Amino acid sequence: MSDNRGMQYAEILSKLIKVETISSRGNKDITKFLEFHKVLRETFPSFFNTVECEEFNGSLLLKWKGEDSSLKPIMLMNHHDVVEASGDWTHPAFSGEIADGRVWGRGTLDTKGGLAMMLQAAEELIKEGFTPKRDVYFVSSCNEETDGAGCDAVSLALKERNIELQFVLDEGGMIKYDPIGGAKGTFAMIGVGEKCCIDLKFIAKSKGGHASAPDKNTPLVRLSKFMIEAEKAECFEVKMSDTVKETLSRFAPTMSGVMKLACGNVNAFEPVLKKAMPIISPSGAALLRTTLAFTMSNGSDGSNVIPQEAWVIGNMRASHHQGKKASIDAISALAKKYDIETVITDDGIESGLADYRGEAFKFIEKAVVSVFPDYKPVPYVMNAATDSRYFDRVCKNCLRFVPFLIDDQQLDSIHAIDENVNISTLAPAVDFYKYVIKEA
Repeated sequence: MSDNRGMQYAEILSKLIKVETISSRGNKDITKFLEFHKVLRETFPSFFNTVECEEFNGSLLLKWKGEDSSLKPIMLMNHHDVVEASGDWTHPAFSGEIADGRVWGRGTLDTKGGLAMMLQAAEELIKEGFTPKRDVYFVSSCNEETDGAGCDAVSLALKERNIELQFVLDEGGMIKYDPIGGAKGTFAMIGVGEKCCIDLKFIAKSKGGHASAPDKNTPLVRLSKFMIEAEKAECFEVKMSDTVKETLSRFAPTMSGVMKLACGNVNAFEPVLKKAMPIISPSGAALLRTTLAFTMSNGSDGSNVIPQEAWVIGNMRASHHQGKKASIDAISALAKKYDIETVITDDGIESGLADYRGEAFKFIEKAVVSVFPDYKPVPYVMNAATDSRYFDRVCKNCLRFVPFLIDDQQLDSIHAIDENVNISTLAPAVDFYKYVIKEA
């Protein structure tokens, strides 16, 4: 029966993948997203005949009215836009091919797969005659991969209506084998927050001139010195938050040797872990501090011309403990040391951390254990950005988790080639969303 369900859900997801919904900055044409909405209505007719539907310039806010309006609503989210799909794919990116026990295509994991299973859960419950205890909101945006305008608008609308949500469940962590070095087993990684994503432009200027007689410390040289020092990240505060400590402590029983001892006694070994984690992996370093990655650059147009102005772009992920302003101030002070100007091109959206000891997290934790008894739930802080950051305006408990079991290849395929999802993980995902809706 489960195999039959899995194939049924695979065909539903395949249908959604075949509708190309790439979002790109500056493109205001929402025709493709409206076409996708039509496919959703055809695929989940009972659901769309039941809910109240609002469209925000290609993004959707759907309300399933519950029995008790005095209870705080919950919100389930997954976006329907996807990133571009260049490269040599084994199966065409928008074919939605079903092969080798998987559904292939752009959006299978990020995040039409989650969207399809989320709506399928509601579709089946409605057909069974179920009515939720509290209102359930469903949100799917068309610009999560670009400027986030859809959920920005939706969250502001809910705030104007004085609606406060019990919890939000968006994309984020998944179920993963051995998610970090040393941890052995399968873990459900539940994001309790995300770092603030900021874009900065660092500009170095000079009088320019001919390359045959260069001065010292020309713009590109100063930028290079700055980037080398910035990479050491000494201007960013290193701190092990309670959430990080909890993440490590939950991994500890599956570890061995020194790591088992240290992660099982985080407070005692905190100084050692703060030094060791950045050495072990970049992701370990990212858990402890603000990060800055240099991603774009520009100098002069001629190989024999010293630029009057050169610049680099840095993508910053600000830690919760240092925050956006202090992180920007710290890197700006370092840039000033090299006579470099800092310009904020995108100051991002700061959002808080949900409490892993709180009712909302414990409820999602219980849902995971109920549907996936063999997988251990683990709270963690995400480095990537999601639409849920906007809903801090109306909710103190924004959680980030899609109940898909994935391997290393699938994790690496997100925003890359050969994105795919296991057919075997689809039915349990529907069951998970059903549990959340029924038991909330």
